[in-house]
Amino acid sequence: MTQPRIADLEDNAPAERFERLTELPLGVLAILFLAAYAWPILDPQIPDGWKLTCQIVNYAVWAIFGIDFIVRLILAADRLRYAARHTPDLLMLALPVLRPLRVLRLVVLLHMLNRRATSTLRGKVALYVGSSALLVWFSASLAVLDAERAHVNANIHTFGDATWWAATTMTTVGYGDRYPTSAQGRAVGFALMLAGIAILGMVTASIASWLIDRVREIDTQSQAATRGDIHALQREIAQLRRQLADAAEPVTESSSQP
Repeated sequence: MTQPRIADLEDNAPAERFERLTELPLGVLAILFLAAYAWPILDPQIPDGWKLTCQIVNYAVWAIFGIDFIVRLILAADRLRYAARHTPDLLMLALPVLRPLRVLRLVVLLHMLNRRATSTLRGKVALYVGSSALLVWFSASLAVLDAERAHVNANIHTFGDATWWAATTMTTVGYGDRYPTSAQGRAVGFALMLAGIAILGMVTASIASWLIDRVREIDTQSQAATRGDIHALQREIAQLRRQLADAAEPVTESSSQP
C-alpha cells in the first residue's frame, strides 16, 4: 500500500482533527454498544423491556457512528481517497445490517488502541496486540453464538462452546468439534480467520523486529569494543616507539663524540 502524500494529509487535516476530537467519545460509545450487544446474548431470559433498550442503544450507536463518518467524509478534500483509506469504518457501517456482524462497530476501539499504543515505543505494541486479540476473541464468540443459537443444525449452543470455537479458529488450530453451520455464522468465522492471521502476523513481526534490534545492538557494542581495543593498541605502540626513540638518542650522541 502506498503511503499518503503530504498534500493529501494537509488537505484532509480538518477530517483528521475531527477524528481525533471524537475518538474518545466514540470509544466510550463502542464499549456501551458491547455491553448492550452482549447482554441479550449471554442472558436470553432478560425482560423484554431491557431487550428493547439494548436494541435502541445498538441502533443509536450505529447512527452516531454513521454521522461521525459522514462528517469526516464531508471535511475531507478528496472524499473518494479518504473513503478508500478508511474502508474498515465504511464496512463497520455497511455490514452490520446483519445482526451477528453488528459487532464490527467495535473496530473503532481497535482503531483507538492502535492510535494510542503504536505512537509510543515497541513495548506498547504488546498491549495493543493483546487487547486486540481479547476483544476480537470475545466479540467473535458473541457473534457466532448469536448466529448459531437458533439454527436447526447448530452445534454451538452455549457461550462456552462459542469461546472454544473462537479460540481454536483464531489460533488457526481448528479442531472441528465446534463449527458454524449458518451463513451468518460462517461469515463470522471467515472474518475471525482473517483477524487471527493478522494478529499472529503482528506478533511474529514484532518478535522478529525485536530480535533484529537486539542483534544489531550486540553487533554495535562488539564493534565499539573492537574499535576501543584497536585504539588502545595504537596508543601503546605509539608509546613504545617514543620510548625506543628516546632510548636510542643517547647511544647515537655518545657514538658521535671522538
